[in-house]
Amino acid sequence: MHARPQMSVDEAITTRKSVRAFRPDPVPLATVKHILDVAARAPSGTNVQPWKAYVLAGAEKERMTRAVMKRREEGPPHPEFSYYPRKWFEPYLARRRKVGWDLYALLGITRENKAGMWAQFGRNYEFFGAPVGMFFTFHRDLELGSWLDMGMFLENVMIAARGQGLHTCPQAAWVEYPDTVREVLGLPAEEQLVCGMCLGYEDENALVNTLVSERVPCEEFASFRGF
Repeated sequence: MHARPQMSVDEAITTRKSVRAFRPDPVPLATVKHILDVAARAPSGTNVQPWKAYVLAGAEKERMTRAVMKRREEGPPHPEFSYYPRKWFEPYLARRRKVGWDLYALLGITRENKAGMWAQFGRNYEFFGAPVGMFFTFHRDLELGSWLDMGMFLENVMIAARGQGLHTCPQAAWVEYPDTVREVLGLPAEEQLVCGMCLGYEDENALVNTLVSERVPCEEFASFRGF
């Protein structure tokens, strides 16, 4: 019997953050399965449930890290799709810059320190020290609606993890090297890599985890009518 989470939904959502330093404590397989079973209650158009998950720990996780870190040193990335706009504009540019520079400033990495930035970004491929790494895919012939379904599923994974006292970090960084990830996982050609994700226990003594990104209040993005 899996322990019932003691955290409220609001608390799980508001305490979710991208953790970038984890303790090495292992996460039981039963807990990971519970999280994924809960997350799979996410809605999807006509209940197609497009998501697939690949969960790595131990030697398999380390094999992925070695492969992608090696590929990273060999040449520029070749992503299959663009996660971000090709030309930034406001207010999104300012938000992106702020969280990036807040992170680097916290770590004492200046704008001129390109090597420091390269190394810090490379921590993505070490899963930030998390004991579990996950990769999410879906069939590449599915359409935009299934991308939305994937987003709802991924959010469920992160919130279900909080319910178990765990933290996560969703990672677009892995889509920079899809061919290497595909080779290590043995993905069939029809599967599209969507993202990776770290899962584990937060290292609460790590300075990097004190970063809390800002959110604008609902009055700035919502229109209320008929109240």
